[in-house]
Amino acid sequence: MFHDTVTTLPITDPTWIFFLVLLIILFAPMILERLRIPHIIGMILAGVAIGEYGFNILERDSSFELFGEVGLYYIMFLAGLEMDMEDFKKNKSKGIIFGILSFIIRFGIGMWSCMKLLNFGLTTSIIMGCMYASHTLISYPIISRYGLSKLRSVNITIGGTIIVDTLALIGLAIISGMYKGDTSGMFWVMMGIKVTLLTAFIIFVFPIIARVFFRNYSDNIMQFVFVLSMVFLGAGLMQFVGMEGILGAFLTGIVLNRLIPHVSPLMNRLEFVGNAIFIPYFLIGVGMMIDVNALFTGGSTLKVAVIMTIVAIGSKWIGAFVTQKLFGMKKNERNMVFGLSSASAAATLAAVLVGHQIVMENGERLINDDVLNGTIVMILFSCIISSLATERSARKFALEEKLQFNDTKEGEDELPEQILIPVANPETTENLMNLALMIRDRKLGRPLVALSVVTDNKNIQERKQQGEKNLEKAAMIAASADVKVTPVSRYDLSVACGIIHSAEEYNATNLVIGLHWKANIIDSFFGKLTEGVLKGTCKEVMIARYLVPSTTIRKIHVAVPPQAEYETGFVKWIDHLSRMASQLGCGICFYAESGTLNYLKEVASKYSAAGLASYTVMEFWNDFYTIQENMQDSHLAVVVCARKGSISYDNSFERLPSLLSKYLHGNNLIVLYPEQIRPEEVHISISDPLGHNEA
Repeated sequence: MFHDTVTTLPITDPTWIFFLVLLIILFAPMILERLRIPHIIGMILAGVAIGEYGFNILERDSSFELFGEVGLYYIMFLAGLEMDMEDFKKNKSKGIIFGILSFIIRFGIGMWSCMKLLNFGLTTSIIMGCMYASHTLISYPIISRYGLSKLRSVNITIGGTIIVDTLALIGLAIISGMYKGDTSGMFWVMMGIKVTLLTAFIIFVFPIIARVFFRNYSDNIMQFVFVLSMVFLGAGLMQFVGMEGILGAFLTGIVLNRLIPHVSPLMNRLEFVGNAIFIPYFLIGVGMMIDVNALFTGGSTLKVAVIMTIVAIGSKWIGAFVTQKLFGMKKNERNMVFGLSSASAAATLAAVLVGHQIVMENGERLINDDVLNGTIVMILFSCIISSLATERSARKFALEEKLQFNDTKEGEDELPEQILIPVANPETTENLMNLALMIRDRKLGRPLVALSVVTDNKNIQERKQQGEKNLEKAAMIAASADVKVTPVSRYDLSVACGIIHSAEEYNATNLVIGLHWKANIIDSFFGKLTEGVLKGTCKEVMIARYLVPSTTIRKIHVAVPPQAEYETGFVKWIDHLSRMASQLGCGICFYAESGTLNYLKEVASKYSAAGLASYTVMEFWNDFYTIQENMQDSHLAVVVCARKGSISYDNSFERLPSLLSKYLHGNNLIVLYPEQIRPEEVHISISDPLGHNEA
């Protein structure tokens, strides 16, 4: 029996089906990369070859339906999850206009072609017009691979997708309802109410559930399973009210967008599993549905397929061209809009299958077999054209971005960014690493440096083993976000000296350390270690204390002292906090005196969180009572400080520890010391292990 399951075609044994699918997923990219063909096309063509209408190697069993459904939801979910919400807000109106305009153009051309060129009836032409109007973001994984999800053209297309597909599916529901007898006005009123209530439920309730879960459960597997559960809950509820599940999956991606930072272990796992298994399975399953033989067996299938393909691709190019002229886009932006929106798969399949199942009064199907086969062929060619166009456009954007990045870096004398994270406490390691991941410059692609310092004492072997465990944990956290870590373990006279010397040896530009917890009532607020590090280096230092997971922060409050704009590291720390706010998708409010606030606005407007920033004038910058009034458990307070002798240093800093203890003792806190120019007479010495030597 085992022998028969392998030698008899099609193979039906689930073990061998899964094995062969994995081989296709593994080798298709290898082969196609040499031919410079997008991977997506290879998956679809492989599906054609192994399917019923190809060499009939595999049977399209329930696994393809299951994984295909998951893959389809995954594409829509990732599209919503990876969107830059600030750019989306800026381009929201353009996305809506693009969606409505595209629907009208495609629907109109589609109906006209069906009635004039294919001689179909009005009802059939309407359902096919809805089919032409819709599109699937099947080439979106290409955008993810090139890291171009923040492009204006991408956000406009994604925003338009939900409008187009919603209108197309509503049209499909109307036609389907007519043949089911559900055409009463009350039916459509109830459907509208249910969709509205469900949308409100997903938008307002899903984030609350997710925020509570992420705060209480940090296990990686549990978080991943939880997110998948939310995706399918959203999709299932949308199906329950009579719409397609892809809309629920997309909406879930949007509402979870702010809770899953783009550079985080969870995001990396979600993208990895989707792109490795679910999405390829969906693409292979689409290919297995394509009956190429039907094109050459006579009848009108070939004519229908050719007309449908030309009309579908042509109408979508016209929609992209009109959008380009309307919004003043460049040629490559138009090509990106066309590439992303030209593929037809999800809603198109839904429309044609629903129409094929409807039998009219004369006994004929609303959509016949010729149209069904023609639709599958159209899906194949639209996916190929979409992948090629998106790949070509993405390469041009990536090249332009690289050239711009090189131009901005050319001639800069300062050291490239290098973040050093001393890890000593396993309980704070995850939050410190996540903080470093959020502020790092992804374009540079430099590894983080995790440091463990062992001092000469009686428990040296035990401390060494604990340090190695901390470094291993730090490396695992960074690896989950696809970021390399350089682990460093060293012996030194003191931990402070070890940090200072390592910072010099590895040319660290930023240090991220944990805030000291007072051991007794006479202990200092920052502790001798932190004080020693601050006196021994003039690099930017972030001293962090998180009471909730760093990835669940919902707002950042930044207190800035007078004359902070004159410090060397002023622009750098604004850039870092902007990256953090952008990754978290949260607001950032700056508190400062009016003069400093004007400089803040000017600099912050140039960085990624410009749309998230707000500004509050404070007569006294250290009025932490005002900040405390605006703080919540999920908020983060950032206090920008200054070392003694720096331009922005003031005598009020002497009272800073007591003020922080009084007003922000129960809040998430970062005390930030900007980079300074090191005076020539200051030298690092190991004569004082704690670095207390005064310049």
